[in-house]
Amino acid sequence: MTRNAMIDEWYPVGLASQRDADGRKTALMGEPIEVRLGEDGNAKVTGGNGRVLPACIRYGHVWASLGDPQKPLFAIPEADQPGRRLVDVGVVRVRCSPLRAVENFLDIAHFPFVHTDILGAEPHTEVQNYKVEIREDDDEVWATQVQFYQPQAAKSAQGGITTQYMYRVPAPTCSILYKTCPPRPGEWDVITLFVQPLAEDLCDVWPWMALFDDETPMTDLIHFQQTIFVQDRSILENQIPGLLPLDPGMEIPTRADLTSVAYRRWLKRHGYTYGAQLVAQ
Repeated sequence: MTRNAMIDEWYPVGLASQRDADGRKTALMGEPIEVRLGEDGNAKVTGGNGRVLPACIRYGHVWASLGDPQKPLFAIPEADQPGRRLVDVGVVRVRCSPLRAVENFLDIAHFPFVHTDILGAEPHTEVQNYKVEIREDDDEVWATQVQFYQPQAAKSAQGGITTQYMYRVPAPTCSILYKTCPPRPGEWDVITLFVQPLAEDLCDVWPWMALFDDETPMTDLIHFQQTIFVQDRSILENQIPGLLPLDPGMEIPTRADLTSVAYRRWLKRHGYTYGAQLVAQ
């Protein structure tokens, strides 16, 4: 599929803490790139032909674009909130469409079956009614009023609770989850999925979190989130078709899929089709 509509977007290309003068070779939408520490101390990202790409550092990661971004990287206000622990989870390589990776993150119904006894458990399998909208002012997909019973909603959780959720899609390969913060009622834990599209069927996934949790060791926080995503990886790598279908007739949605339907509609509206399948084959 064409990548033209997506080249002006920002994408994660590495951890800010791991940039060095020697550089790290990777790829972005099929183009070889190199991420290194610039002479000014910032990140320097170069394309395959040596051209310097737009780059910035935010949310623990280096971000770059193959084109000319028309707006700054999306805001996550909680990243600057005092008292939060900012967690760089690392990277997981997944042989799937980058759009599939985001859509899976938005899926609530799989919790009891894929993340059994952690994010869900039988017989608590029903997805309650929730609200989904494309917020035109911000041009983002939002799902609100989501709730689900979880045996262990977070590493800091003590026993099962009914967890409140909000999902936000501010960019084609990024999603942000706001969920109940067990140690601090009234606040939201923030868990993100930043996806680097290496190719249409291959991606690096960079989870990142902003949490209120003063007790759990950092290693345990990272391990907990990595465990969740590794459980997802086998599902993602075996989905058929491999690319994300944007034709409404190719997969039959249910009530639990409302966020996915809105996400696909939003992608199609903008022509974000790198990693997508437009028509049935």
